[in-house]
Amino acid sequence: MTVYKDPNCGCCEAWANAMASAGFIVTVKAADDLTAIKAKYKIPSELQGCHTAVSGPYFFDGHVPLQAVKTVLSKRLDIAGVMVPRMPAGSLGMGNDPQASYDVYRLSKDGKAEIFMSVRPS
Repeated sequence: MTVYKDPNCGCCEAWANAMASAGFIVTVKAADDLTAIKAKYKIPSELQGCHTAVSGPYFFDGHVPLQAVKTVLSKRLDIAGVMVPRMPAGSLGMGNDPQASYDVYRLSKDGKAEIFMSVRPS
């Protein structure tokens, strides 16, 4: 998995570290132009997060939870990738708050976005 991130972003580094702790081989690359990377993967601007990770044919944009990453990779879903817009408090890399509440979106290969999963307090 390659994680493209702003060179000064600590929360992106925390997300990458969480992926490495989960057993993924992670390469972090500082990117001065994340906009170009997001454009390459056709990630809709309104659904963009702060960093973009790529593993095989998939992208994972923003603070995507580990469960979503594992589901996409293990089931080999026929999608382009998944996204968590903005930087939700409590998401992976943003504090891991059990009261976090946010949605994870998937992007089809033809560019249609829809909710993939919802993270809600238990």
